[in-house]
Amino acid sequence: MVKLIYYRNFEVDMDFKRHIAKKLNIEGIGEDELVSMLALPPNTEMGDFALPCFKFAKIFRKSPALIAEEIAKSVPADEFVSEVSAVNGYVNFKIDRDFWAKETLSRVLSEKERYGSSDEGTGKTVCIDYSSVNIAKPFHIGHLSTTVLGSSLYKLHKFLGYTPVGINHLGDYGTQFGKLISAFKRWGSREDVEKGGLRALNELYVRFHREAESNEALNDEARSYFKKIEEGDKESVALFEWFKELTLKDVSKIYKLLDVHFDSWAGESFYNDKMGPVIEELEEKGLLKESEGAKIVDLEAYGMPPCIILRSDGASLYATRDIAAALYRKQTYDFYKCLYVVAYQQNLHFKQLFKVLELMGKEWSKDLVHVAYGMVSLEEGAMSTRKGNVVYLEDVIDKCIQKAYEIISEKNPSLSDKEEIARTVGVGAVIFGALYNNKIKDITFSYDKVLNFEGETSVYVQYTCARANSVLSKGGEVSAYEAKDICPQEFELVKKISEFPELLSDALEKYEPSLIARYAVDLAQIYNKFYFDCKILGAEEKDKNFRLALTSATLQTLKNALALLGIGVPEKM
Repeated sequence: MVKLIYYRNFEVDMDFKRHIAKKLNIEGIGEDELVSMLALPPNTEMGDFALPCFKFAKIFRKSPALIAEEIAKSVPADEFVSEVSAVNGYVNFKIDRDFWAKETLSRVLSEKERYGSSDEGTGKTVCIDYSSVNIAKPFHIGHLSTTVLGSSLYKLHKFLGYTPVGINHLGDYGTQFGKLISAFKRWGSREDVEKGGLRALNELYVRFHREAESNEALNDEARSYFKKIEEGDKESVALFEWFKELTLKDVSKIYKLLDVHFDSWAGESFYNDKMGPVIEELEEKGLLKESEGAKIVDLEAYGMPPCIILRSDGASLYATRDIAAALYRKQTYDFYKCLYVVAYQQNLHFKQLFKVLELMGKEWSKDLVHVAYGMVSLEEGAMSTRKGNVVYLEDVIDKCIQKAYEIISEKNPSLSDKEEIARTVGVGAVIFGALYNNKIKDITFSYDKVLNFEGETSVYVQYTCARANSVLSKGGEVSAYEAKDICPQEFELVKKISEFPELLSDALEKYEPSLIARYAVDLAQIYNKFYFDCKILGAEEKDKNFRLALTSATLQTLKNALALLGIGVPEKM
């Protein structure tokens, strides 16, 4: 939301809805309610904002049309609101076009890469649990959504003044490590694994499951090795730490490509010594019950199956470790919110987790949020780590970079730095492909679709940025500009640019970076229409300067939007 702008020596609240609401004096209707009621008319010729009067009919015992007329007559125009009119039960408000354009461009061009930012989150820490890769398992296409969605939410919170804490809750605990040790000692070698990294480890994991189908003793052996890890056996722990080191080395390359960062790498094993107090507290509060040898929290009264805390053999589960993790995070970071960016298949798990914490008397359990998302798959079909049917995320990124290089080389063979541009375009296409749709929607990833220069893609937005860069490089620096009698194409662009700050607040409230991705496409489309309809470099000096400033503001806004998604912008394409 645009806050304070200086204009003609007045301090002005550039939230136009708020400004209009303050001008209205409707008995029994508060300012905040009026702000929420103000809508955008379907046609900007009617006005920029509209107040529907139908809900007032019962209050004032008059027709909506008559009420609208009375309100319109009572609200005078001012230097910001140029016209107030009544049409079919709506009060329409037009904002002075020159003022809107001047102030929007002034703000963008002065704030630059900070345009759209705010201090709304000052003093509030938000923990964001995302990516959460499994040690010694491949970083595959299924990890894409949690990784880029969490990363974008991290960037967005930071941009709006919050203190985000990015947490990679590593999957580094469980019988699978016993399976890997068994497989490595039987069929692996340090040289092969060092050379092959995660892929070599995954081959061992797949072989173990294949062999275990006909040899149940292997599973017993795996459980034995995992128990040795828990007991601190020197050789087993050393192998486990080595597997972890190899995994982090591999995944760090992908995180660097995707511009993804973390503040904490505390995985499941970190909470191994923190689960005892959790079980004690559950027992003290009378929440822990025994069921068929297992320890559970009964959630039948809340329409859920029991939350298993300890299995019949005394082993802990995800829920136990997640309760310990939540308690640790609250104690360590005193978070305002704690987000879990995890697929919707885990909806029940998080409902149980949050309810157990609530029953434990943790008032802050209301601040825990499961940011659920849909699954990403390739057109080739489903995956299974155990069967070896996986699509490595690194391969997807590499393929997109290669395809981008081929397309760029064909379109602009003389372009310099094609490799670097292709990397920016290819990586951007992967991220955008996962973030463009509503987060809860399942996605089938298509290389051709995400690399389309004409579609609703990051490539289209990046190409628009390159076009704007080209215009600015030819037009030179804009030292002064005026907004006088701006045309509809110019105003549509100004209006869209001015929506960016409020759009970011909306995206954060809904935990929905897709709103930013779609906004970027919409703004790029509006700019391209303006580019083709309005002369820029060949226009008269006054129009030329204004249109160059408008181009610069558009470019800056697009770059800011893409940066919040983790996507770069090449200067040329």
